[in-house]
Amino acid sequence: MAVGFALLSISPLYEKAVYEKLRTIPEVVEIHPLFGEYDILLKIECPDIDSIGSVVINKIRSTKGVMDTKTLIGTKSLSGE
Repeated sequence: MAVGFALLSISPLYEKAVYEKLRTIPEVVEIHPLFGEYDILLKIECPDIDSIGSVVINKIRSTKGVMDTKTLIGTKSLSGE
């Protein structure tokens, strides 16, 4: 299982609509609204890293109101697993 995190910048007045759309994406397992440079933090779980990229490009970035994304891929290298 691959885990990714995405930071989203949302166009003003689209925050609620984007949030509701993100709730319908099965691979998005956590959604956290933020104050600051980014508007939403997502946790994404997929079978592999390529699938995370596909979800971000095809399901998240294509959502009306999403202006920018920054995607981070999680690692288990520090946990010793």
